[in-house]
Amino acid sequence: MALSESQIPPDAQHYLVCGTEDCEKNCQFYCNDCHLPMCEQCRYEHQKNKKTKNHEVVPYKLRKRQLPVEKCKIHPTRQIEFLCEECQIPICSKCTATKEHRGHVFTDLEVVFAEKCSFCYEEIANIRKYFEPTSQELKKEIAEDVTKIKKIMEGIRTAMKAEAESLKRMVDAVTSDNIEQVDKIEQSLLHTSNGQNQTIDDYINYLDDLIQTYYGYLSPSDIENLTFALKSENLMIKPIPETSKPVPPVFTAGQHSKEDVAKLLGRISVPSTKPENRKIKPMDTASTQLKPTGKQRKQEREKSDVKQTLSRSSSVTKVREYKVPGVIHVFHISLGKSGRLWVSATFGNLVQTDLQGNQLQKIRTSGVIGSYHTVTQDGDLIYTDQDNKVINRITQDNTITEFIKTEDWEPLSIHSSHINGDILVGMETDEVAKVTRYNKTGTEIQNIQRDNKGQALYSNPHYITENINGDVCVSDYNAVVVVDNLGQYRFSYTGQGSEFIPYGICTDVLGHILVCDDFSGKVHLLDKDGQFLSLLLTPQQGVGSIRSVCVDDEKNMWVGQLDNIVKVFKYLE
Repeated sequence: MALSESQIPPDAQHYLVCGTEDCEKNCQFYCNDCHLPMCEQCRYEHQKNKKTKNHEVVPYKLRKRQLPVEKCKIHPTRQIEFLCEECQIPICSKCTATKEHRGHVFTDLEVVFAEKCSFCYEEIANIRKYFEPTSQELKKEIAEDVTKIKKIMEGIRTAMKAEAESLKRMVDAVTSDNIEQVDKIEQSLLHTSNGQNQTIDDYINYLDDLIQTYYGYLSPSDIENLTFALKSENLMIKPIPETSKPVPPVFTAGQHSKEDVAKLLGRISVPSTKPENRKIKPMDTASTQLKPTGKQRKQEREKSDVKQTLSRSSSVTKVREYKVPGVIHVFHISLGKSGRLWVSATFGNLVQTDLQGNQLQKIRTSGVIGSYHTVTQDGDLIYTDQDNKVINRITQDNTITEFIKTEDWEPLSIHSSHINGDILVGMETDEVAKVTRYNKTGTEIQNIQRDNKGQALYSNPHYITENINGDVCVSDYNAVVVVDNLGQYRFSYTGQGSEFIPYGICTDVLGHILVCDDFSGKVHLLDKDGQFLSLLLTPQQGVGSIRSVCVDDEKNMWVGQLDNIVKVFKYLE
């Protein structure tokens, strides 16, 4: 069962086709009375018809939302049509005549419903464009603070350990000096004690010898000698030598506490400063297509000045051409800062050159062919790794890091928004395809896959770009598919009658869409609403089979061919 317009989810994509019977042209207008989308021709016929000439027909984006069919609770046979301003309840036309609502003011419920729907869409857009990205940025800032805190605390721990080790070394040195002093005192005391011990030993030996002498004098046969000996002073016993007790040193323990040691080692303290609230950029400076910053306003003024002075030239003039070394074919071009050119070729070769064609670097990537790189607002290059299903980043110092994982989806095309830095990626699986929008930090914020009828928008989104109005323009298998920045379908372009195989696609400062037709070898020029304007390049102008196209800051058109030739043309004046 088909959904009514009011039942369509706010993030659904609208497939804008004229609702008039047997007409399948692009829808541009809407009849608020009939609730019918219509093309320009059908609008003309609608307003010529006597029955509908007074109907309110407006541009599609200014349409009134159709009121859902809902029966009145009091009069079940009637549909609710009005809002009672006094009672603030929806009522039917029959209710307006009842005494409960006598003298009350009634408003067309369809008007109220349209206002409420518009408010909801605006709030959804605000959430997606400002509140959600800003919250993600705060989350990133908090994560950075966590990393910073861990680093600071680890530094404090290291400093504490180093200070403790230093104090330990000083303690060990003092202890070593004290022990050395104890050793010297011990040696001195032991030397004195050993000397006294030897003196006593000598005295004991003297006593032993004296005993033997006395025993000799006790012989009864030598009384005269004994009498003489007893008169000799030599037989007088010498007094015991004097010795002294050692006086050992006394160790006085240091008088210190844990606090004393803490003073020596230092302390950690938490500053009394009140934490600052994180800065949340105001809504009017949010980067996602809200009110522009000063820099963005300046850029917009410059673009506006350019628009006022630029127009499509009556002829296309070749400025220069050169060969790109290291590639066989030029499948996609990304212009970087400082006059650098990135070119992708067959089987994953990614080459950077200067504007004279001199090769600066060559990178072997995973992938086959196609539009798989883009230069960000910061000047970094990001490119898809199709086999590994990731998106890598090359910073300006040539460091390669993994940026985004696309899980089960194979990333094909990629574009970095010049409006807000968002990253648009065309991707596919074996069965389905979609376009995913990431913010500049790599957080997924939008998926564009189906129209409001549930039909797939894409089958092979192999080239992608963004227009100045935020439209997402995709080269698919046999059509250019364009949706607005909310993912609502705007139009498709399928060429000028003959077979059409779109490849490289880009936009310029006037909102033109430039797309390469691989079948005819031509570059088609469309306006921002998908109307064909002209063929910018054809084989008659000396170009080969063209696969890639981009526009530089000088308003020149760069095209890459199915060889290693890049040609530059002037098409605006």
